[in-house]
Amino acid sequence: MANLTLAIDDALLREARIKALEQGTSVNEICRQAIERLVNRNEAGERLAAGLRESFANALPREPGAGPAWEGREALYAERLDSICKRRGQ
Repeated sequence: MANLTLAIDDALLREARIKALEQGTSVNEICRQAIERLVNRNEAGERLAAGLRESFANALPREPGAGPAWEGREALYAERLDSICKRRGQ
């Protein structure tokens, strides 16, 4: 296991030691857990982002060369309005 040296304000370290004692742990353990959470969160975030990219890519299947899957809000409104008008016979 590697050792890490930190430069930290004396008052901040004193408060961290008090909090660690209140929690029944050490500043070393608090730092180790924080770094572990940081690494795990980043890895989990990357997995989530990759899954979302894949989901978005597969969400709107299109034929090759069919153009953009999302043509914009105006096109969506126009399509919806056309659908309503056709149902009403207008």
